[in-house]
This record gives sequence, C-alpha cells and structure tokens, in this order.
Amino acid sequence: MNRNFDRVLLVVVLALSILGVLVLYSAGQTDFRSGAEGRWIRQLMWLGAGSVCAALAYRVSFRILEWATPWAYGLGLALLGLTLVVGRGFGTGAGSKSWLAIGDLRLGQPVEIAKLATILMLARWFAARREPPQTLRGLIAPVMIALIPALLVLKQPDLGSAIVFGGILFAMLYWAGVAPRLLVLLASPIVSLLLAWNTTLWSIWMVVLFVLLLLWRPFIFEAIAVYFANSAMGVMYQVVWQKMATHQRERLLSFLNPENFRKGPGYQAIQSKVAIGSGGWFGTGFTLGTQKRSGYIPEHWTDFVFAVVGEEFGFVGVVVVLALLLALLFLLIRVARRASDPYASLVVFGIVGLIFTHIYENIGMSVSLMPITGIPLPFFSFGGSFLVTLFIALGLAFRASGEARASSYLEA
Repeated sequence: MNRNFDRVLLVVVLALSILGVLVLYSAGQTDFRSGAEGRWIRQLMWLGAGSVCAALAYRVSFRILEWATPWAYGLGLALLGLTLVVGRGFGTGAGSKSWLAIGDLRLGQPVEIAKLATILMLARWFAARREPPQTLRGLIAPVMIALIPALLVLKQPDLGSAIVFGGILFAMLYWAGVAPRLLVLLASPIVSLLLAWNTTLWSIWMVVLFVLLLLWRPFIFEAIAVYFANSAMGVMYQVVWQKMATHQRERLLSFLNPENFRKGPGYQAIQSKVAIGSGGWFGTGFTLGTQKRSGYIPEHWTDFVFAVVGEEFGFVGVVVVLALLLALLFLLIRVARRASDPYASLVVFGIVGLIFTHIYENIGMSVSLMPITGIPLPFFSFGGSFLVTLFIALGLAFRASGEARASSYLEA
C-alpha cells in the first residue's frame, strides 16, 4: 500500500462492511423461513465484486473519467429507458419496473448506475465553469441533468430513488458555490407541494415566499416564475397525488398517521419503531432480537435492516453505527476539500450527497421521520446493485484522496 493511500478512510469502510455482514447474518437467524437465510454469504460475494470494481475505479485517472462522463451519463439514461420497456419488479417493488431481468434472472437495477453517472455529469458541468451560476436561469442546465433521470425513475415508479437525485443535485449545487438564496428558491416549489395538503400551512408558506422574494430581489421574470411555480404546485397537488401508484399513496398516508394503516404500510413503521425501542441501552443480543426472530419486522434484511441494529445492539450499537457513517461522510468531505482539481472535488462531494440521502431516507423511514420509500442503507441492506455502485464511488474517492496527497507531497 503506497503512502498516498487513505488508510483512515479504508478502516472506516472495512468496519462498516464487517458490521453490515454481521447484521445480515443475524437477519437470517429467525424462528421461521423468512427469506433472509444465507443472504450474508451472497452479500460477501457482492462485497468481493465491489472491492474489485473499487480497485479498478481507483486506477482510473480523473482526466479520463471526465472525458468519458457524457458517455457514462448517456448509458445511464439508456438503461433507465430500457428498464421502462423490459424491466420487472421483485419483492416489495413488484408493482414497479426497476430491475433489468431475463426471466427470473436479475441483471441489476440501472438506477444505481444512473445515480453515479449523474454525479459525474454534474461535476463535469460545474468544473467547466469559472464561477457558479448567479441566477436561477443559470441553474436550468444542472437541474435538467438531474431531473431527466429522476423523471425516468419516477415512471417506474420509484419515489425513493427519485428523491436521491434531488439530494445529489442540491449537494453539488452547494459545493459548487451556488448562493443559498438560489437553493431556497429552487426548492420552493417542492416545499409548496409538500405543504399543499394543508391550506393554512400552504398559505403561510406563500406569504413567507413573497417576503423572501422582496428581500432577495431576484430578476423580476425569475421572481414571477418562482411564485407561479409555487402557486401551480399548490393547485396541482391533487394531480400529482392521482399520478402516484397506490402503494406510494398508502406509504405517504401511513407516514402521516401509521395507526390508520396498521395492516398495511403503517404496520411496517410501527413494528420497526417497536423493535428499535425494545433494544434499550445495550440491545437484546446478537441474533437474539425477538421482534426479528418472530417475523414482526418486515423486510428486515433490506428496507428495515436498521430496526435489527436497534433491537439487537441497542442505543449504544446505534450510536456506534451512526458514528461510523458520520465518520465516513466527514472523511469524504475532507477528501473533497483537499482534492487537486474542481472535477474530482465535485465528484467526491456528489458521492457524499448520495450516501447521506440514502442514510437519511432509510433511517428516517425506520423511525417514522420519512415516508417508506424502499431505499437501502449503505453497507447494511442486502443488495448487489447498490453495494457495487457504492464501492465504485468509494474507489473514485480513494483516487481523489491519493492524488491530493501526492500533490501536497510535491508542493512540500
């Protein structure tokens, strides 16, 4: 291992990987046939494949990667389009088309490739400019880069992954130096849509937005466009609601009032919170979680794997897991800050946005802070597509860290 390799980052990644496999092993230890048996062995195989891909990504120069970015982005969009034509759903996503498959053979979820390709494309777009956009009009291009794959994913439908594209976009806009006021105005139509279910809250938001527009004084055309977009979202939320798949509507309603959906999506959220709460300070013990063993936690090896952590390792175990995940994010931010060129820095911070959004969505839905969207928890949820893509992204982060360290040695 050369002196430019980021050993601290490697230790954190290894610790998370080992913990993830241990939790998946425990997920398979139940008093009935749950479908989680032996998943940890397959996860080890995916970890091996991901490690090989990470090693290959580590050897790719960012100059070559930047040149190839449009091709990677085009491939990602093409695979998403192909998924809508021949894709299939499996498990809890049976009503969607998120997998490329031949018969019952799953070839993978192209959305994971598209997430990384979108990061690369946004990084290339921002790196090619000397300064960040100063107006909302200047944000049209990066918004479209993220919006196109997000809309293709929504068509599957996969709300959780669509949200991830939004997380990636706003993370990279922030790191590129876009003014916070522009980020608020850009996000305002989404806020309007989320508040439109309550007339009072929506009206208050529209007044607040009007005041912000007066204070920030954007171009008059942009101010009118923003206010019109917010008004339209408030009126059109019913249309958006009707366009959602039935299971998506139920998941959102159960988020607001899980008790009314105890036999549906609300059941998942309720049982997840019960399992986490029953862990106490130190948990019930490795493999000994009663909620898990009795089958009360649904999808406890994928969507609700965090409930297994909370039940068996308790508050202390949850703190350790969260500390490792936060350490990973902070180390990646440090890599992005020290990167030797803007493109590499933006790529790494886009990876931060990707990982953070996955963590927030997954843990949030496990404790009823977010609607149930079926998004994996990095390192812990079973699944090959996301895990391999995650390791490719980490391989790029290790490359950026190594180049930054080599540059600092040369300067010294």
